[in-house]
Amino acid sequence: MVMHPLERKFNHLHQKGEKALLSYMMAGYPDIDSSLKALRILLEEGTDILELGLPFSDPVADGPAIQTAHSVALENGVGLQDTFSISRQLKRDFPDVPILMMTYLNPVFRTGYERFSELAKESGIDGLIVPDLPAEESEELGEVLKDHGLSLVLLASPTTGRERLSLICKMTHHMTYFVSVTGTTGARRELPFNEIEREIKIYREVCQKPVVVGFGVSSGDHSRRISSFADGVVVGSLFVRLAGEGRLEELRQKVREIKEGTKVGSADGEL
Repeated sequence: MVMHPLERKFNHLHQKGEKALLSYMMAGYPDIDSSLKALRILLEEGTDILELGLPFSDPVADGPAIQTAHSVALENGVGLQDTFSISRQLKRDFPDVPILMMTYLNPVFRTGYERFSELAKESGIDGLIVPDLPAEESEELGEVLKDHGLSLVLLASPTTGRERLSLICKMTHHMTYFVSVTGTTGARRELPFNEIEREIKIYREVCQKPVVVGFGVSSGDHSRRISSFADGVVVGSLFVRLAGEGRLEELRQKVREIKEGTKVGSADGEL
């Protein structure tokens, strides 16, 4: 059986004693060429798994920075085909980096699960993160994605109980995205590390699939703290803000800093 790119990536990092840096960037923000430059910086400087945002009109899980990115990208006329085109270019140049499309369910449903999966596969996408898709309603899309060799990534949060964690674990394919705090995305100075670690321990008791932590991660220190107990960190709002303001050299430095924090030095993570 062929190993999925996400499995291969987590196994490779585990052997090196590293955790994963998952970096998010909105397609077409502040414009297509600028977003491509920013995406290439993310990949050049150590991103292990890329999250490529699909512009959407009602991004309910996102905070101000990413909501702005959605809005500007849509004003630029950036849509599904543009996002797939960006993915194709990146996969050509960075074939070993799994690409996950971060999308709300509506564009997938409107396109049709089968057609969307075909287009995603052809464009070098390796899976979907769908923040507004509850585990209870994910089976149909999950099966279609699986048929096309794509992974479905579901979200869990600090308010998710054991029973629901078990369901999420069953329905998510190769990893779980754990939301560090309740609320929307956004860079934060402080995170409740002890509480997050406690929740991840509960997750480990229920599920053996890799778990990555996002929402609020914005520094090398955050990355180090979270990498001590999770399988990866997700950074979005910080990177999107720097890209949107044209601060690409600062973006480059931040990616390096946060990736360095994932190098925990021993292969002790549970996969």
